[in-house]
Amino acid sequence: MDARKIDRFVAEKWDDDIVPQLVDYIRIPNKSPMFDADWVAHGYMDDAVALMERWARAQAIPGMTVEVVRLESRTPLIFLDIPASGTPDASASADGTSGEDCVLLYGHLDKQPEMTGWDADLGPWKPVIKGDRLYGRGGADDGYAIFGSLSAIMALQAQGAPHARCVILIEACEESGSYDLPAYVDHLADRIGKPSLVVCLDSGCGNYEQLWCTTSLRGLAGGNFTVKVLEEGVHSGDASGIVPSSFRLLRQLLSRVEDEKSGRILIEGLQVDIPADRLTQAKQVADVLGTGVYDKFPFLPGMTPMFNAGMAGDRAELVLNRTWRPALSVTGVDGMPPLSSAGNVLRPYTSVKLSLRLPPTLDGKRAGELLKDALLRDPPNGAQVTLELEKASTGWNAPALAPWLERAIDAASQEFFGRPAMYMGEGGTIPFMGMLGEKFPGAQFMITGVLGPHSNAHGPNEFLHIPMGKKVTACVARVIAEHHAASLRGETSGVAAVAGGSRHGDHGCC
Repeated sequence: MDARKIDRFVAEKWDDDIVPQLVDYIRIPNKSPMFDADWVAHGYMDDAVALMERWARAQAIPGMTVEVVRLESRTPLIFLDIPASGTPDASASADGTSGEDCVLLYGHLDKQPEMTGWDADLGPWKPVIKGDRLYGRGGADDGYAIFGSLSAIMALQAQGAPHARCVILIEACEESGSYDLPAYVDHLADRIGKPSLVVCLDSGCGNYEQLWCTTSLRGLAGGNFTVKVLEEGVHSGDASGIVPSSFRLLRQLLSRVEDEKSGRILIEGLQVDIPADRLTQAKQVADVLGTGVYDKFPFLPGMTPMFNAGMAGDRAELVLNRTWRPALSVTGVDGMPPLSSAGNVLRPYTSVKLSLRLPPTLDGKRAGELLKDALLRDPPNGAQVTLELEKASTGWNAPALAPWLERAIDAASQEFFGRPAMYMGEGGTIPFMGMLGEKFPGAQFMITGVLGPHSNAHGPNEFLHIPMGKKVTACVARVIAEHHAASLRGETSGVAAVAGGSRHGDHGCC
């Protein structure tokens, strides 16, 4: 494989074809079902699927099949099957099934909602290119995945470099917890075959100067927490001092979960022992990124990060806080009028949306039970307290890298970035990874992405760093080529076939 040819092919493909496609994709407000209950009627998801399907069908890849699979009452899924190249067993069987080893590449096409705070010249559905950045919702998370995956394969074929059979899955409800994906993986089990390498392009990077691979993902438990004290609002001058404030009681109950001074989660069952290798990686990440560990965030002047007590200035602790320790966020509120219409009324209830990030190895269902117990037992003043759990998902901790894959990842980073690869846990959740870890216990994982400093996925001014997209695509091509070489040496053997009985609904969203 000629790295220079890969680099040139990928760069031209991105400039001439992929970026224009992503511009059109960003314009489509295809919000994930959790954020658009009428997604079927609105048709935006179908528009995004059609855009990607048309593009895939237009690519000159011999033997490739492109299909939009639609199970009843579920979001659609794009399924691509690319025959092996340069090997005698390049074709699947006549019935479409295959027992071949394969590379499974994954992405999603649904998006987070608009969010407020975009700059005046930007917007979630308004693609804008400024220098190396393509602004707009979903380009980096995760619209580029199908384009990058196919382009990596095409770059290999353009110079006759062999590769294994490749299967690409692009789902449409990842941001809602991937609740449809297990059914599709079961439905397509025979056609997927036996992946020995899984490539996911839905993760982050610590900087834009080297390849970053994700070693762990946190789980997620959360939902709508409500404290109700009255049937209706009453005059605050008449009732305060007699009727407890619903906000104060909610604050009191949240203090059972979180230390409001330090942010430490107080429920001991939500803490885990951090593996020694992840501690070492956190120190390496802190050394490479320096203050980039925290100054990638738009802090206000004078704000400081959440350094643990007695460890001021220890950036490795911040890395672990973000990747291996539980953390609570309140991401929404109800029951409060806007300031412009807030009268002197003691409100009947306060509701908040809780997002509790969990350590990668903690069971999500157990975490949800612990959260419920802490918040609902013995409510103060007999208040009516409810917690509607929307998510209770387990995170993911990557298996040890096979020697061939570690060599391939580092070689790819050196070739296309000129720097060694880095390994880091991520604080978010990719629902697919935990499920695949169960279904393919012998598979190797390359989890990477383009969400680096200031890219602000899910928030305002989200952008895709175009040069990073190009280099990640080239790195994926290199790793797919090395996977083929390793398979010929027998280094990828021992993978497990698709197993049945997936844990439907047991996944969280990013």
